[in-house]
Amino acid sequence: MESFSAVTTAARLTRLAGCILLALPLHSTAALAAGNTTPAQAAILSHALAPSPLREDLRHLTDDIGGRVSGTPAMAQAVEWAVSTFKAAGLEVHTESYDLPTSWTEESTRVELKGVRAFAVRAVSVAWAPSTPAGGIEAPLVDVGNGTEADFSRQAQHLPGAIALVHSSVLATWADLNDEYARAPGIIERSLKHKVQAILWIGARDHLVLYRHTDASFAEIAALPMAILAREDGLRLARTLAAHPGAARAHLSIANRVGGPIEQQNVIAEIRGREHPEELVILGAHLDSWELGTGALDNGCNAAMVIAAARAIRAAAAVPRRTLQFVLFSGEEQGLVGSNAYVQRHRDELDRVAAVIVFDSGSGRVTGYSLGGRDDIEAGVREVLAPLEGWDVDAHTLDASTGTDNLDFLLEGVPTLVANQEESNYMINYHAATDTFDKVDLPNVQNEVAIAALTAYGIAERAAPLGPRQTRAQIEELMQRTGLDQQLKLQGYWPGWESSTRGRRP
Repeated sequence: MESFSAVTTAARLTRLAGCILLALPLHSTAALAAGNTTPAQAAILSHALAPSPLREDLRHLTDDIGGRVSGTPAMAQAVEWAVSTFKAAGLEVHTESYDLPTSWTEESTRVELKGVRAFAVRAVSVAWAPSTPAGGIEAPLVDVGNGTEADFSRQAQHLPGAIALVHSSVLATWADLNDEYARAPGIIERSLKHKVQAILWIGARDHLVLYRHTDASFAEIAALPMAILAREDGLRLARTLAAHPGAARAHLSIANRVGGPIEQQNVIAEIRGREHPEELVILGAHLDSWELGTGALDNGCNAAMVIAAARAIRAAAAVPRRTLQFVLFSGEEQGLVGSNAYVQRHRDELDRVAAVIVFDSGSGRVTGYSLGGRDDIEAGVREVLAPLEGWDVDAHTLDASTGTDNLDFLLEGVPTLVANQEESNYMINYHAATDTFDKVDLPNVQNEVAIAALTAYGIAERAAPLGPRQTRAQIEELMQRTGLDQQLKLQGYWPGWESSTRGRRP
C-alpha cells in the first residue's frame, strides 16, 4: 500500500471558489464545494494551508528543547515556548498551574547476565519505576513467557526473589498498543503475588530501539523496579535461559531520581466568542513527551498543529459565536494529570463546554473522529466537516477509551472528539529514541491544521450546541455499551469514578 507521505508528495492542487489553492491527496475524488463553505471557513482554509511558521515551530520544540518529561526543566522551557508562540500568533494566552504528585528522572540502568556467558544488554528503566536498592539486585532470571496466570503458575517455585523476564509481540497496530498497556497491570500484580523482585520487559520494537512507558494511572511510583530491554538483547536472554535451565542469574541496577510534588502548567489561549463568550469549544493536544527521543510524533507535531490552527483562525479574523480555547496539556504521559487538573479546576463550568477536540496520534492521515460513544453528535460533526467533502475525513467511530486527554471531559458528560489517524510510522517510533523531527509528515500535519481549525470553528459557530452534557446515568450506560468501564478498572481509574472524585457527580 502506498504511504500517505508518498501520496501527499504527489498531491494535486484543487481550486476552491476561484481563489484558494488546497493540496488534496490523490485518493480524494471531489474538490471542496463552494456551496458548502462560508467566507469565514474559506478564509480559515486559505490561512491553514498557506506557508506558515509550523515547520520552524516544531523544529524548535523538538530539536532545541527536546524531550519534555513533565516536571523537568525541558518541560518548563516548552511551556515558555508555547506561551510566546501563541502570543506571536496574536492570541490571549495564560497558564494554569497544578501539582504533579511526583517527579521522576532516570539516572542509570544496567543489566548484566551472570552464571553463563555474559553479553551486553541494552536497557532503560520503566518511567516512574523505583530504583533498585543500593548495589542493585542479583537474582535468578526466570522466563515467564507472556506473563499470563498459566505462565506464572508454571514457574511458581522459581519466582520468589527472582527477576522475571516477560515477552512481547512487535508493535504494529493500534490494537497491539492497546494490548501492551492492557496486559501490564496484571503482570505486575502477578509478579507481586509471586514475590518477584523486579521485571525485565522484552521490548516490542525491532532494531535495538529503546523506548519508555509508565504504567502509572496518576503519576504514582510503581510497586517494583522494572526495565525495558532492547528486543534483540531480550530475546537472546530468553534463548540463553532455555539453553541453560536454572543456570542464569542477572544483576539489575536502576538509579532513578524521585521527587515530591512539583508545580506544572497547562497553556491556554483564547479567541473570544462574539455571541456566547461564556461557552467554550476546546481544541487540545499534550505538550509533554518522553525524553529518549524528542517527542515529535508524540505529541510535538500536534502541539505545533494546535498553535497553527489558532493562528489560521486568528489570521482569518473569523470570530465564532462561542469562545475557542486552545489548550496544551502537560502531565499526559503520567496518567492524564494535566487534563484532569483542568477539569477539576473548571468542574462547575463544564455545562458551558460545548465540545473538546483532541489530537494525539502522530502525523498519520486523519480519517475522522472517535466520538466517545456519542452517536447523538455524529450528524453535527458531519455537518461541521461538510467543507472538507472529498478529504475522506468522515470515517467516524463510536468507541470510547482511556488513552488521551479527552477522558476526564468524557467522564463529565462533555461531547468529545479524538482524531482517528492512520498508523503511518507512529507505532515503530512510539515513545522511542527514534521519535524525532525527521519522522514527521509535515505536509500531512498542515492538512491537520485545516481539519482541526475547521472542526473547532465549525462547532463554535453552530447555532445549536453539538450535543447535551450527559448525566451520570447516561455516562454509565455509555461505559457499559463501549466497554469503557472495563478499561477504567484495568487502568486504575475506576475508584475515582466510584467515589465521584473523577467524573460527573450523581
